[in-house]
Amino acid sequence: MAEKDPWKSASAKHGDHKGDQGPAVWALGTMSGTSLDGVDAAMVLTNGHEVLEFGPSAFRPYTPAEQAVLRAALGRWPGEPGVAEATEIVETAHAEVMARFDGVQIAGFHGQTLAHDPGGRGTHQAGNGQLLADTLGLPVLWDFRTADVQMGGQGAPLAPFYHFALARRIGATAPVAFLNLGGVGNLTWVDPALPHPQSEGALLAFDTGPANAPVNDLMQARLGKSHDEGGAVAAKGRVKKPVLDQFLAHPYFLKMPPKSLDRDAFAGLVAAVRKLDTAAAAATLTAAAVAAVVEGAKHFPRPVSRLLVTGGGRHNPVMMKGLAKRLGCPVDPVEAVGLDGDMLEAQAFAFLAVRVAKGLPTSCRTTTGVAANIGGGTLSRPALSD
Repeated sequence: MAEKDPWKSASAKHGDHKGDQGPAVWALGTMSGTSLDGVDAAMVLTNGHEVLEFGPSAFRPYTPAEQAVLRAALGRWPGEPGVAEATEIVETAHAEVMARFDGVQIAGFHGQTLAHDPGGRGTHQAGNGQLLADTLGLPVLWDFRTADVQMGGQGAPLAPFYHFALARRIGATAPVAFLNLGGVGNLTWVDPALPHPQSEGALLAFDTGPANAPVNDLMQARLGKSHDEGGAVAAKGRVKKPVLDQFLAHPYFLKMPPKSLDRDAFAGLVAAVRKLDTAAAAATLTAAAVAAVVEGAKHFPRPVSRLLVTGGGRHNPVMMKGLAKRLGCPVDPVEAVGLDGDMLEAQAFAFLAVRVAKGLPTSCRTTTGVAANIGGGTLSRPALSD
């Protein structure tokens, strides 16, 4: 197959979309998050600075059997038991969903995080971007986090540069925050008045603590359900305050951002609710997710005009009401400003793929703690056929 240049025909194919920062391309991004529900895939038209258009999106769920294999591989590194099987599932699922899209000029493949230990063993996202490039016949950007970690950064979160572009797109003029309530929660504080995401004072980003992952795991173990639909189980329970107090005493909350977490960093919280009835356990875990965000908001350089919530947690009324009650600003799902909370992270990796391909940074000191502005990622081009 002939090698594709994602920039060569961008203007001709897309009506000379240039924005203010040069020609744009249609990029496909994917995300398989810590909640292990499946693969999100979405397209954006971007020049790596602005988001000019949102394209189609798709979701490929993991089957219960696939989820079991992935869950068994969490915390494991390349070569360890179960990792090869998990990697094959990740690659197959991504290839299936990515093949549904037409007009893709470049793809961003995040892979599935199995282990994350910045400052230690590094970071491990299962999946080989070269295999996907060869399978799909597309240039694929992947391994977004390793370079950041190697330069002393946390390697996460990586969506903040996209959040900056979105803040500009929705016309925000005062500081705004994006909260992703996925398996792990993360916050991005944005000052859209500054010229670039890497400008000093433009961004502050960090993981808040556990969000949906402990609740989802509880639901799966106790009730055979993937999540607490509508927060119904948590709504019936009473929060166990001693467990919540013990959770907030974790040393992570004393660390200054930027900072990041592994999915299972708060194993003590999960152990602490083990003897509680299901409703009380769900209520306590949900309250812990809220409390972690409230602690995180204390680090904002200035108050925000609005908190915009993405990720599955925005569908949990108990979680959302808890945030609105305890934070001194409006709390809304990102749909309130015309964004797609289910696909925002997938879109982010489409956007980041274009930035990496253009030699632009994807993280900086105030997003991951990295020593210098860096664009992390490996570009794999499809192998040439005879």
